[in-house]
Amino acid sequence: MKVLILAGGFGTRLSEETHLIPKPMVEIGGRPMLWHIMKIYSTYGFNDFIILLGYKGYVIKEYFANYFLHENDVTIDIANNKIETHSQNNVEPWKVTLVNTGINTMTGGRLKRALPYLNDGQPFMFTYGDGVCNVDIQALVSFHKQHDKLITMTAVQPEGRFGAMKIGDDMAVNSFEEKPEGEGGWINGGFFVCQPKVLDYIKGDETMFEREPLNMLVRDRQLVAYKHKDFWQCMDTLRDKRMLESMWEEENPRWKIW
Repeated sequence: MKVLILAGGFGTRLSEETHLIPKPMVEIGGRPMLWHIMKIYSTYGFNDFIILLGYKGYVIKEYFANYFLHENDVTIDIANNKIETHSQNNVEPWKVTLVNTGINTMTGGRLKRALPYLNDGQPFMFTYGDGVCNVDIQALVSFHKQHDKLITMTAVQPEGRFGAMKIGDDMAVNSFEEKPEGEGGWINGGFFVCQPKVLDYIKGDETMFEREPLNMLVRDRQLVAYKHKDFWQCMDTLRDKRMLESMWEEENPRWKIW
């Protein structure tokens, strides 16, 4: 199953870090956030990635183009224009497709532009390039298959500073509401599993997936939530980045399941 990662936004709320690099390339523990996300999926055997690029996408292209070189010992024979690799122990089992989806394209438009690279009729996963958690990806996929709906969203419970959703006893999402008071509301944590027909709900580049498409899927009773009650954290601000960095330095990165 292919894994799509949205990596094209401007990251304006983290401008201290993103004025030179795209948000998913901001480092935690010396590795880009994007790398951490891919390691989570890879731990469960999902290694075929489609990275949806936009703002400063060339930085991500260059990172993966040079990944093998940076991870191994090499001898560079400048006179003869040859590179000899001495070790291949640190190479990830990843296949990475990098897709330019436009600078100003919205999240839905970016997803739709991945259509030519998906397997016909096969489900796919997608997430955002700025959040980590310790969700069991295999259990998430199994849950999606059991409920036979077009899309499964991982629901998480952070502090009440995000818009929340109401979930029925049958796990169907009934509605969304803006930033409820207090804490404990279930919110969109990313880490989706989708059937290809989900892309039919997206009109074009101007479509933000989290608005009309998700609400239409709710209307059609095609969106179910997988409740993840353990660790989840997005990297929206410099404060978030510093918190994640601190967890890594203290050797307590709860998303590190590999």
